[in-house]
Formats: sequence, C-alpha cells, structure tokens
Amino acid sequence: MASRVFLVPGFFGFTNLGDFAYFSHFKEELQDLLAKEGSSAIVHPLDTLPTSSILLRARRLLDHIKAQSEPGDEIHLVGHSTGGLDARLLASEGLTIQGREDVLAGIRSVVTIATPHRGTPTAAFFTSLLGQRLLRLLSLVTVATIRLGSVPLPALVSLGGAFASTGALSWASGGVADQVYKQVLKDFDDDRRRSLEEFFDKAYEDQTLLPQLSPEAMDVVNAIAKPAAHVRCGSVVAMAPAPSIERQRALGVRPMWHAQYGIYRGLHLLASTTPETLHNYPDAAQRRVLVKAFGDVPKQSDNDAMVPALSQVWEKVIHAGYADHMDVMGHFHGPGLHPRHVDWLRTGSDFGRAEFRELLGAVAKFIVAPS
Repeated sequence: MASRVFLVPGFFGFTNLGDFAYFSHFKEELQDLLAKEGSSAIVHPLDTLPTSSILLRARRLLDHIKAQSEPGDEIHLVGHSTGGLDARLLASEGLTIQGREDVLAGIRSVVTIATPHRGTPTAAFFTSLLGQRLLRLLSLVTVATIRLGSVPLPALVSLGGAFASTGALSWASGGVADQVYKQVLKDFDDDRRRSLEEFFDKAYEDQTLLPQLSPEAMDVVNAIAKPAAHVRCGSVVAMAPAPSIERQRALGVRPMWHAQYGIYRGLHLLASTTPETLHNYPDAAQRRVLVKAFGDVPKQSDNDAMVPALSQVWEKVIHAGYADHMDVMGHFHGPGLHPRHVDWLRTGSDFGRAEFRELLGAVAKFIVAPS
C-alpha cells in the first residue's frame, strides 16, 4: 500500500506546456516537506481538460487516479484554483460520478489552494467575446513571462490598458488584441509556438467551465456538494494587497513592473464585484485563521487578482497569507534561486521562498495528520 498525493492544476489544466511547468518547484518542495514530516508519499502532478466543465474535469481526475494508483492506496488531493473544485467534487457526496466508488474510500484528504468555492466574478467577464480574447492574451503573457522571464513592454502596456477601465477595453474589438498576441508569440521558437497555438485552440473549443465559475452557479454547487464523511478537507486562502498609488510608487523606476501592476489593478477590480446576496461569511474558526494572517477578516472585495479571498474559504482553513494567484504555485520573484522563480504579476504581496515553504509546510502537515 502506498500513499499518493495528486496535484490538480487550475483553469488551463496543463502540467507541462513546452518548457512551462505548472507545478514547477511546487512538486519538489512539497515532496521534501512531506519527507521531513516522515511521509514517503509519492507526488503526482496531473493535467486535466483545459476549460471543460467541472464534472468532466473531475472524471478526468478519476481516470488519472485509477491509472496511477493501486487498490488500498491512500489518496490525497491538492488542487490549485479550479483544480480544487475538481478534487472537491470527486470527494463529495450527492454527486454521481461513474466509477468513483473504486477510489472514494481511499481518498483521505483534499486541500484546495486559491480555489473559487463561491465562484469568482472574473469568470462572468471572460465569458464575453471580448473577455475570451483578453483571456487568451493574458494566458499567453503568463506563460511567456514565466517561461522567458519577460515579454515585450508594449504588450504589457497594451494588456494593462485593456484591463484598466471599461473604456480602454474597446481597443480589443479592433484587432489590437490579436496583434499583441502575435507579438508575444514571436518570442517562442517554431515548435513551442505551434504547441501553444494548438493548446489554446483546443482550450477554446469547449468553454463550459467559465459560466460554472460564476458566483451564482457556484451557489448551487455549494448547496449540493458535501464532502464524504471520511475525507479531511482544508483550504489555503491567498490575498494580494489592494492596489494603491503608494504601492505602485514603491516599484521604483522599473517600466516592466509598472506595466504588470497595471494589469493587476484591472484584474483586482474585476474580481472585487461579488453580488451582495452571494457574499460569504466565515465561521468563528475560519475567522481566527484569517485574522491571524491579515489582521482582520478580508473584505468581500479583497482577492488574489483572480478569486475573492472569502470565496477561497472552505472547511478548515489550514493556511492564509498575502500572495497572488500564481505566487502560491511557486511563480514568484526569485532570480537568485535555482531553478529561478519568475513572478506572474507585481502585486506588492512580497511573497517569496520563506512564504512558499510555510504554505507548503501547512499542506504537508495536513496531509500527514491522522484521520
């Protein structure tokens, strides 16, 4: 009998895309911290269906577990962003997932990281034709930034302007978004360019996931999806500091960082508009962890540039801290580390190696805790 930890990726569902590893650094750090806790668990990074429905993604997760485990194995699921919903559904009662009975008894724990349990208003924006074009561009810029270390400054400025205000968004309908996309894509060699284009084309064939991530849709999921009684469930909550002129000034004379901060300001605004009727109010135990981490319970508008902080609260909060949506995956500024860590966005979260180890240490402790 083995103990296995399955890492479930978020929205775009890839494990490795060219030289971009979704769980780069994450797998190695978690494996090391599990060993320090006396666990010999095997860590498996997975892929999933990029933008398909949560239920289809959960079925894909089930297929992976069956293919990579044996009867009697202890199974632990760690999901980032939408990957946390995949893991949660697989371990929930009240839902029919064919073949799940073969593995459900073996699932010991589920940990979700920056997961939109109560949905995210960002999803509603990205369902529009304009939003889909910007999401494709944002996704490519994310891959390029982390893979190459930088992207052309004009592309960042254009993207930041697109997210900065409703008026500025009108430029995308005129084809400028496509021009910027091609400009960024040119920085990759032919093979990587083809793999990226094929991946994004495939992702946009099925857009079922986005409407399901709205706060309204997730309200229904929360009403019917309850964890199986034997599964321990924990969540990690990430929140980036609210944008401010003071924080932007602290970036100094760094045009690239300022351009990234402009993108962050727009994304933060999009994620800050959960309808009042769908606000989440943590219980007393959850509040204690949040107050210890942030000094107070986050406001309903606080978020990590993609998901409201309070939407990430689910079952036992095992860790909370300042970070953006990709910091928690190891994509933070760490040029002196080997291999180097490259930041997704400049948000002022000051998330680094120590915070990364602390987060994964909490995950490791939760995984090895007795049932």
